[in-house]
Amino acid sequence: MCFPFFSYNPFLLFTIQSFPKSPGMSISMTRGARKRDEDSGTDVGEGTDDWSQSKATVRPPDQLELTDAELKEEFTRILTANNPHAPQNIVRYSFKEGTYKLIGFVNQMAVHFSQVGNLIPKDSDEGRRQHYRDELAAGSQESAKVVTSDTEILEEDEEPKEAETEAGSQTDVPAAAEAEAETTEKVIEEEFMAPVQPKERKLTNQFNFSERASQTFNNPLRDRECQMEPPPRTNFSATANQWEIYDAYVDELEKLEKTKEKEKTKTPVAKKTEKMTMRKLTSMESQSDDITKVSQAAKIVERMVNQNTYDDVAQDFKYYEDAADEYRDQEGTLLPLWKFQNDKAKRLAVTALCWNPKYKDLFAVGHGSYDFMKQSRGMLLLYSMKNPSFPEYIFSSESGIMCLDMHVDHPYLVVVGYYDGNVAIYNLKKPHSQPSFRSTSKSGKHTDPVWQVKWQKDDMDNNLNFFSVSSDGRIVSWTLIKSELVHIDVIKLKVEGSTTEIPEGLQLHTVGCGTAFDFHKEIDYMFLVGTEEGKIYKCSKSYSSQFLDTYEAHNMAVDTVLWNPYHTKVFMSCSSDWTVKIWDHTVKSPMFIYDLNSAVGDVAWAPYSSTVFAAVTTDGKAHVFDLAVNKYEAICNQPVVAKKKNKITHVQFNPIHPIIIVGDDRGHVTCLKLSPNLRKMPKEKKGQEVQKGPAVEIAKLDKLLNLVREVKTKT
Repeated sequence: MCFPFFSYNPFLLFTIQSFPKSPGMSISMTRGARKRDEDSGTDVGEGTDDWSQSKATVRPPDQLELTDAELKEEFTRILTANNPHAPQNIVRYSFKEGTYKLIGFVNQMAVHFSQVGNLIPKDSDEGRRQHYRDELAAGSQESAKVVTSDTEILEEDEEPKEAETEAGSQTDVPAAAEAEAETTEKVIEEEFMAPVQPKERKLTNQFNFSERASQTFNNPLRDRECQMEPPPRTNFSATANQWEIYDAYVDELEKLEKTKEKEKTKTPVAKKTEKMTMRKLTSMESQSDDITKVSQAAKIVERMVNQNTYDDVAQDFKYYEDAADEYRDQEGTLLPLWKFQNDKAKRLAVTALCWNPKYKDLFAVGHGSYDFMKQSRGMLLLYSMKNPSFPEYIFSSESGIMCLDMHVDHPYLVVVGYYDGNVAIYNLKKPHSQPSFRSTSKSGKHTDPVWQVKWQKDDMDNNLNFFSVSSDGRIVSWTLIKSELVHIDVIKLKVEGSTTEIPEGLQLHTVGCGTAFDFHKEIDYMFLVGTEEGKIYKCSKSYSSQFLDTYEAHNMAVDTVLWNPYHTKVFMSCSSDWTVKIWDHTVKSPMFIYDLNSAVGDVAWAPYSSTVFAAVTTDGKAHVFDLAVNKYEAICNQPVVAKKKNKITHVQFNPIHPIIIVGDDRGHVTCLKLSPNLRKMPKEKKGQEVQKGPAVEIAKLDKLLNLVREVKTKT
């Protein structure tokens, strides 16, 4: 049988040594132990004999027999402080990253016993309050003891008096004894009823606590009733004809003439006093009324002056046609007309252009900066061709305006996107210069510049709705509900094949940066998105997790994506890689590719033809193409900006007039007229009527696409 001797320390190595013991042996203390007892001076006592006597040990029959070497063998064990029952795979959700993460550190402490103490520091507030309560209790006990001692003394005094009265005068009248007993009882009662004088209350710190009590007065409830007669009713009927209205105006005119005659008969002193009182009462109203009356007349006069000043330009816009086009084969020109500029928007680049859908001579201009190291304020200006010298509306903003769009059904509503990621809606009917509605960080604004916004059809509840795209990879649907912008993330752009795994087993996706988008003219749910990576995604409003198709479009950022206004399968894109490409959305490869030898800032389809489009480049040139006339190169390539340093940023066709507007990075907008060769229509043949309409334009573009498909199949 083995008896191990060891000391326990969880952080140290220890050795277990076993000593053999035969059945007939007795266990005795070693010399070292006896010596230590003698040195310490302790007396073992008489009980040691019993302990040292040999006892018969019971040996189990199946005990393992070991040799001396095996018994003397030492085993080394390591004790650690780790809890064997602690969980090893705790997973917690991270709200910051939106995933479950494995917790690496687990608490190994195991509590075997715990007890809450009841000791309170004397210097603490709770200790002071407890000490004060103990003093009050001790004082009350002392006062009770004093009262009891007084009563005992009175009882002792009464006993000898009674003995004396019994011995001396046993024949006294019992009434006297009763009177004395009553007096003593009254004294005792008064002493008992006397209030005990407590010790003086120790004032505590007045900043620690305060005691207040209040009681409010409840007003009594009363019911009051009153009785009244109902208002009288009368039936009224009348007719409002044209002659009755005329007679009413004639009567009013006669009253005004009579009042004028009375004023003439009044003395001048009375007139002055009345005028002074009227001026004091209606000074502000008269000023506002006068300004509104004069503003309309002033606007008309201003337009008349401008029309006379720019009469030659107005005549060219309306009637001039370049006669030299008859001698030029498949070439055209652009005639400069007006130049729109404002001092407040000087050195602010034109970042957006948009024609008003109702008033065809009115267009909006957004001003900002494409130099992202020098961001400044922004401007929203609305010009009219009737007054090219000064804008009709001026709105300023703290951040640069990067895009805008005007509502089709409500032409007075303009939505803009800012460089700081916000979107806002301006109401042209309201006189103030601040946006009527604006997004905030709480309402889900973008974290990067907003590159394009587009109005959409109202939702099922007839709420205004528009979309926005930004570099943060979000395409957001904004809805105006009860004077508040509510956002919904339609889709989040992700670069395909760019997922990276981190050590914890999670995957990180690279966010795609959206730069442009456009919605299909007939299919409401379909839209295209261009990105900074040069890809174009065909997306759906119904599916936010995946793309319908992906086009490897350009080698640099896509600046513009536009559906053809006539053909539902064709769209166009331009990029800073100098190219303009025309696509069929059912085919992955482009139908036409045009290299313009400079970064392309913007493209626009012509509203009158399915094969005509314009493009502007950063070298200051405007290019006009007509695929029906020339499929290989532009039929007009003309510099628009005088200085080489200026860069053209945007271009837009007028919906009905044969003109385009072009904006540059200096804040100037130039209006140009297309020559006849740039807007050729089908010629009339003898005995045949010229076919017009969308079907003709679709057939014209289909013919060109079929030619390209045949060439591709042959090659």
